[in-house]
Amino acid sequence: MAQKSIEKAESYDLLSRIGKKVLRPGGKKLSLQMLHLLDISEADTVIEFAPGIGLTATYTLQKHPKQYIGLDKDARNIKNLRQKFNNPQVSFLLTDVAKPVLPSNYASKVYGEAMLTMYADHKKLEIIAEAKRILQTGGLYAIHELAIEKQNLSDKALAALNKELAQVSHVNARPLGITEWQQLLQQEGFKIVALQTSEMLLLEPKRLLADEGLLNLIKIFFRIICNQQIRKRVIALKKAFRKHRKHLKALVIIAQKLD
Repeated sequence: MAQKSIEKAESYDLLSRIGKKVLRPGGKKLSLQMLHLLDISEADTVIEFAPGIGLTATYTLQKHPKQYIGLDKDARNIKNLRQKFNNPQVSFLLTDVAKPVLPSNYASKVYGEAMLTMYADHKKLEIIAEAKRILQTGGLYAIHELAIEKQNLSDKALAALNKELAQVSHVNARPLGITEWQQLLQQEGFKIVALQTSEMLLLEPKRLLADEGLLNLIKIFFRIICNQQIRKRVIALKKAFRKHRKHLKALVIIAQKLD
């Protein structure tokens, strides 16, 4: 990784390129809880928005859905995913997830993780509306996102939190409050059927070990230690997450399309 790219890389890209496999705010544990709540079966057609490196896709396919389609705008991700998964029931499409590339009422389950947070509110609504369009009536839509606990948080402190997150992550992330995430889904006509939250501990040692395993964690630490620019970026991320820890949450919502 060239020094210039390290300095400018978005946090997701930076962490994935140093070998971190689990990049969801609630870690592997909350991703698995999300899939448990979705209750995917052999009868389901499943759509995943922005599958990334395909870790959650691996867990989804262990449930043997009738069909799985991953939609991602990153050509590199799509190429890698197509090589990784060789299954006639599995396909990956290069597209903006807000674009209508699939038929209406096509899927029984749709989910996306750590991607709505990265967009402005109007784009969030476009993506949620597209999830609703491709879902069958009664189908489920799951999100796993970063949330802000806004209790006892002033508008000034909230603005400072968002500014610092954007600066250290090099992404203009727009996490919402827990209630606001629910309202956004309800605004598009979804019914909230389940909600779970956990601490956002993405770069804490216990979470890293649980998510990555000892061998991969050693490899990640080695890459951080051996590269000053990587180390500087990762330390800045970790400091920001710790500083705002009591206000940062990981959130999973399961929502149902009613009509």
